Amino acid sequence: MSTARYARTDRTRLKRVPKRANYDVEAVRATLDAGLLCHIGYVVDGKPYVTPTAYWREDDHVYWHSATAGRMARHQAAGADVAFTVSHFDALVMARSAFHHSVNYRSVMAFGRCEEVTDPDERMRQLERFIERIAPGRWAEIRPPSPREMRKTPVLRLKLEEVVLKSRSGPVSDDDADIAIPVWAGLLPVERHIGTPESDPQLADGIPVPKGLRGLQTN
Repeated sequence: MSTARYARTDRTRLKRVPKRANYDVEAVRATLDAGLLCHIGYVVDGKPYVTPTAYWREDDHVYWHSATAGRMARHQAAGADVAFTVSHFDALVMARSAFHHSVNYRSVMAFGRCEEVTDPDERMRQLERFIERIAPGRWAEIRPPSPREMRKTPVLRLKLEEVVLKSRSGPVSDDDADIAIPVWAGLLPVERHIGTPESDPQLADGIPVPKGLRGLQTN
């Protein structure tokens, strides 16, 4: 673990099972870098919304893109206060008692005001970073965004300042009195896989799957 830590705040302090909280900067970054999908909570005109979207991280900011026609982009570009979350589901915890059934997980929650990346060059660089994060080398193979597409694709970011990593790992936590119950207990691991590439039906003959994409396959 690193020595850099996020300061605990009223919003990031865990009241239930506080030992599951982790404010280590490198642990938070590793958890964010292991994911791709986030959920962003915000309030518009007194009504709550939660939007799922893909994200990426650079240093102490997380980024995501939106569409100029969307409610989320218009509201967040104005400096909306948001709750940004990323979760990993690692295992089902099967206990001997109903009460102690649980899940192993890692979850980052960050709070703050987001901002729009307005510099055109920086916006293009961040979109390239997003594509390269998914598949290294892909940006050089594809057509870059046109000026019209760039106008329709705002990039937003949130500085990681008010952050907490909450997680559970390890075996079942049954009460001592329940250990003797003659029923199976243990973990059912949950894994994420990238499957075999499926070529587009309109793909011209003779175009192979890029080596970089083949390398992403994990099952």
